[in-house]
Amino acid sequence: MAQLRKRVPSRMTLSPRVAQSTPRITPGGKPVKRKSKGPFGGLNLKEARIQGVPERRSQAAEKRPEGWKGKRNQPRSASEGHFKALKMQRALAPVSYGYRTSVKERIGQIESFDDFPLLPIVRDSIATQALKGMEEIAPTPIQCLAIPALLESDKGGGKTRKKPIVGPVEAKAAMKEFLLAAETGSGKTLAYLLPTVDAIKRAETMDPDVVAHKVALEEEKRKQNTLELEPPPLSSQPHPTTGRPRAIILLPTSELVAQVGALAKSLSHTVKFRAALVSSAYSGRVIRNRLFDPKGIDILISTPHLLASVAKSDPNILSRVTHLVIDEADSLLDRSFTPLTAEIIDRATPSLCQLVLCSATIPRSLDSFLRKRFPDMRRLTTPKLHAIPRRVQLGVVDVEKDPYRGNKNLACADSIWTIGKAAEEHTISHGKVHKEKSMDMKHIIVFVNEREKVTEVADYLQSKGISAEALSRDTSFQRQSEILTAFTSPTTPTPATAPSSTGDFLTVATTSPETPQATYIPANRCPPTTPPRRSLPNTRVLVTTDLGSRGIDTLAVRHVILYDIPHSTIDFIHRLGRTGRMGRRGRGIVLVGKGDRRDVVREVREGMYKGQALV
Repeated sequence: MAQLRKRVPSRMTLSPRVAQSTPRITPGGKPVKRKSKGPFGGLNLKEARIQGVPERRSQAAEKRPEGWKGKRNQPRSASEGHFKALKMQRALAPVSYGYRTSVKERIGQIESFDDFPLLPIVRDSIATQALKGMEEIAPTPIQCLAIPALLESDKGGGKTRKKPIVGPVEAKAAMKEFLLAAETGSGKTLAYLLPTVDAIKRAETMDPDVVAHKVALEEEKRKQNTLELEPPPLSSQPHPTTGRPRAIILLPTSELVAQVGALAKSLSHTVKFRAALVSSAYSGRVIRNRLFDPKGIDILISTPHLLASVAKSDPNILSRVTHLVIDEADSLLDRSFTPLTAEIIDRATPSLCQLVLCSATIPRSLDSFLRKRFPDMRRLTTPKLHAIPRRVQLGVVDVEKDPYRGNKNLACADSIWTIGKAAEEHTISHGKVHKEKSMDMKHIIVFVNEREKVTEVADYLQSKGISAEALSRDTSFQRQSEILTAFTSPTTPTPATAPSSTGDFLTVATTSPETPQATYIPANRCPPTTPPRRSLPNTRVLVTTDLGSRGIDTLAVRHVILYDIPHSTIDFIHRLGRTGRMGRRGRGIVLVGKGDRRDVVREVREGMYKGQALV
């Protein structure tokens, strides 16, 4: 009994609950929960439920009416209007439709380049050099908006053109900032190049150094003895603009430098100014000779990396810059280019009178950067910004269905053969080819997401008798120039390369439900023991990444094939923007396979059909 007796605790022993407060109990007998869990109360929790902070509702929940309970056990669909599969659409900055409507009225007031207050020599060079060979010459919407604004002339307000200020302190206060945003293929290059050339020619007559240099040349020319066999040089003094250009145009790639430089060079034949192209494609000696030419330099076209390195060794190269143009601003102001581009802007700001940013899209990151860095920037956007034109049709090919069964390479080759054979039928009438007509040449661009895939797809297309070239960052610059020149060349093969009759081809594959597909094999061209060889002499294909989706002039391209679905809406706009340029029709084909976002493609297609902006 003594062992079973309850032991009395010793007075020297502490209770196990000595460190705990007396528990508070509710009237129902349950313990009361603490209002605050303290600084370490959120440890080892699956959900962070912070007291005192209301939970943030989603955008779809805010649009729903009060009392809406929703449908249980049913997935949300894009047809409800609240859910968007394209979360990447939020990367674009929105533009109100009220602003788009007001811009349309301003565009309708200008019908010709004669309405712009350009110099006569600059206005005449548009038809003879810039738009040579075009039947109808009329300004595009972005040109109607940008050229009057950059020339500082308001047709309705009665404002007169102001003279450029040369002083460094006054120039910084008078610097004007513009953002030109328009759809791809709308003539943005000419929109900022014409006002820049006009400003340079006007500044020449007011620059005392340039005027004094011209007077000195004329005096030395009169002093020369015309009877001497070898006349001495006119002057040993270099031009005042040697190594100090008046205008700079920044571009992200050397391909764009060559393209914009070709347009500037064509204008210089009539307007008489000096433009220099500088990029990694040229050697150091060529770059030095172009920058420090004794005859001077007016417009410098370069990339930020090269110009920033030159400015570090010779800071005076940015001392006289009055006009700075940043083309493809969405690329040059991203994470990789922003430090170099901002450094160039800061060094040129003391003498800068005009800063122009040009882009086909306005991402939200660029929009927030401009609002912080340039809050007074004037934005000139066209009504169709961030919208793929209706003249561009978008087709979808399901790679998982027959006859492809998940083979994207086969689907891509079959689509190209269909396009090429449709073009060939235009040259054949009743089984005969018209000798007086040349074959209709088709230019097709195939876009992939990874550059490792470029060579693989190009090799497969070549094995199927398709003339395909691979273009990526791994391709040398000389080879890139050769590929782009051959791809954009308008020359077409002679009809002798085409088959003599339609009977020489046999259709061996049935059409697919999405797009009519057919495989053609030439008959009676080779012995039965050898496999038949096929070829498309009227089709040129360029397989590339996003390297070929920005800025490159692809006016002859009518078809674009998206081998891989783009990562963002911005890539959708730039890739499909390679076709349907300058008001022409175009067609895009998307290859959708296993694991691809079909809902993304569906929403883009619906937005294109409705003509809405992809935001």
